[in-house]
Amino acid sequence: MANDHSGTGFKRGLTHYGDMGFASFLRRSFAKSMGYTEEDLDRPVIGIANTASGFNNCHRSVPDLVEAVKRGVMYCGGLPIEFPTISLGEPYLNPTSMMFRNLMAMDTEEMIRAQPMDAVVLIGGCDKTLPAQLMAAASINLPAISLVVGPMLTGSWRGERLGACTDCRLQWGRYRAGEIDDEQIVEAGSELSTTAGTCMVMGTASTMALMTEALGMMLPGGAAIPAVHAERLRIAERTGQRAVEMVDERLIPETIMTPKAFSNAFRVLLAVGGSTNALIHMTAVAGRRGIKVDLEAFDRMGRETPVLVDLKPSGSNYMEDLYKAGGLGPILRELQPLLHLDCKTVTGRTLGEEVGQAPLWEQEIVKSIHAPLKSEGGIAVLKGNLAPETAIIKQSAATPELLVHEGRAVVFESLEDLADRIDHPDLEVEKDDILILRNAGPRGAPGMPESGYIPIPKKLAARGVKDMVRMSDARMSGTAFGTIVLHICPEAAVGGTLSLVQNGDRIRLDVPSRRLDLLVDSPLLAVRRSKWKPPTLPVGSERGYLRLYLDHVEQAHQGCDFDVLKPTFSGVTTPD
Repeated sequence: MANDHSGTGFKRGLTHYGDMGFASFLRRSFAKSMGYTEEDLDRPVIGIANTASGFNNCHRSVPDLVEAVKRGVMYCGGLPIEFPTISLGEPYLNPTSMMFRNLMAMDTEEMIRAQPMDAVVLIGGCDKTLPAQLMAAASINLPAISLVVGPMLTGSWRGERLGACTDCRLQWGRYRAGEIDDEQIVEAGSELSTTAGTCMVMGTASTMALMTEALGMMLPGGAAIPAVHAERLRIAERTGQRAVEMVDERLIPETIMTPKAFSNAFRVLLAVGGSTNALIHMTAVAGRRGIKVDLEAFDRMGRETPVLVDLKPSGSNYMEDLYKAGGLGPILRELQPLLHLDCKTVTGRTLGEEVGQAPLWEQEIVKSIHAPLKSEGGIAVLKGNLAPETAIIKQSAATPELLVHEGRAVVFESLEDLADRIDHPDLEVEKDDILILRNAGPRGAPGMPESGYIPIPKKLAARGVKDMVRMSDARMSGTAFGTIVLHICPEAAVGGTLSLVQNGDRIRLDVPSRRLDLLVDSPLLAVRRSKWKPPTLPVGSERGYLRLYLDHVEQAHQGCDFDVLKPTFSGVTTPD
């Protein structure tokens, strides 16, 4: 049964003992054991979601941020109380952090709902933490404000500037091709992630931070400040102050997370050449507000939204360079004619007012909308008989010559099959073939891992092949690059067309026409479908969270949320 949230501060959501007066007395008595005074317990309570973990290097600076937020809350007369939630460190979770995003969203939502707080500061950053927190905020609809940990600074190896994790993949590709040796790859690995913070390229963490600021859920300028910069602590303090003010103003996510605000966030995703993962995540956040993402409208938006930001993997720079260029400010300034500037933000002001106040100076990282880095947005949405419900491609990070391509399918049935055969010398594969990975989607893997970045077979890498067309129902890290079709829906594990592809079939990719087609006659596909059987469920699927996950997870184009966590569709769509 949901708690009663009448009252404020420590009077909010009293524990059920059958006597509300006793419940209030007991709570205050126990709170005093932590050193609080009677006056403290009458202040508005600002919860601070603490996502520090020894298994999350990105969040190493969270304890310092918590202390800075606490200062800001106390300066404004609030009582700051931190509380722990699940923390999702991207490279530490098996089988993939994506499988636990919804669990973190549930944990965060329920702890905000169950505990007495009037507003909450959500400290996130690493790929799945920020989306999980936004999903929770959208569902609980309590005053909420996001604070990200910020990106790492770059490292340097033998005179080469390096950053996680686009350069991780570049260096690993060189190692697989025999261009660098065992000692050198270890040396390079020590310079890829050198400080606290998230990946400093335009990966998922950076993309989601910029989108969250554009959505209006973060203080202006908060997305790009490096994790180790003093300004990161100053904005944490201001975030704490603002959380108290939002209580008095009753400024809740429902007011901020509107269809137009999501449209602004998606516009930024396209303009920054952002991570394909962010499309899934923000679709899930919108879904928590009963708003459906129209992928065809998103694709139309992409055709008119150029890539403006020169950051890896679509460009050549890093987040610290974007910070020095002004962060999101100059991006929004260039996009002004395409934005809904009347959307309210956590500041209480509109996005247009914030853009008007953003300082600008001469810089080269954010391009003019009239002379962009690339003429179209970073992500294109594909449809065809191989992707009846859509697939996507990050065209800004692809090889232009491969965006229209027909080739022979080389099929891998699963992640295990891929690992076993991709580097086998007897693998029948040529550079013009199309590598297919299936049963790696939300249900198939399970968890939709970032395995869409199928490695170039070693024997082709040794010949100098740097890119091939690759397709899957999996995801790809936002830091990755290449001509890679992702999120093929429906996935193979539920009987999508991808499950029917056989070695040697011809497939045609035509990104300008937004088509993805398996060149096999319908009658033959019907015969194959009649013989198809779903894959065996993974070990452990009979119980626990995995059982819940498999029973309720939706497809990629729906955000991979759990159907039981979404409200009824409001009839409203985004973007527009």
